[in-house]
Amino acid sequence: MAVLWQVKHFHQLSIDELYDILKLRIDVFVVEQTCYYPELDNLDRHQETLHLFCYQKGKVSAYLRILAKGQSYHDYISIGRVVVADQARGTGMGHKLMAEALRLSQQHFPEQEIKISAQEHLESFYNKHGFERVSAMYLEDNIPHITMLQT
Repeated sequence: MAVLWQVKHFHQLSIDELYDILKLRIDVFVVEQTCYYPELDNLDRHQETLHLFCYQKGKVSAYLRILAKGQSYHDYISIGRVVVADQARGTGMGHKLMAEALRLSQQHFPEQEIKISAQEHLESFYNKHGFERVSAMYLEDNIPHITMLQT
């Protein structure tokens, strides 16, 4: 089944879309991973932030945000809050999400390098999308992370 991706800036999101996106992020990052941190960080609202998501069976099944240079990292754009709903895991949805994110990154931020803070256990997933580890493990919100650059 083809995925119908939506990409919007914050002010273009409907109230229902914003609610659904935040619910998925909180359900996974806060509840499922039992990680208590400030999920709302003001980066969602930045005028250049792109929100990429899709719905399946009436629910957001995958989401991420693309941040312009200077928002998360001074010299890099960034992809973050990468999340796939439980019911969509194991279907290749994460790979489709990242492929679309990389396409959008080149379209909106051409010739700019991408830096991410990835959960360490997902290193091989990001390797498949051209990212290479460039740091030792560090704890972010008590979860092992690594810094990765797209090569």
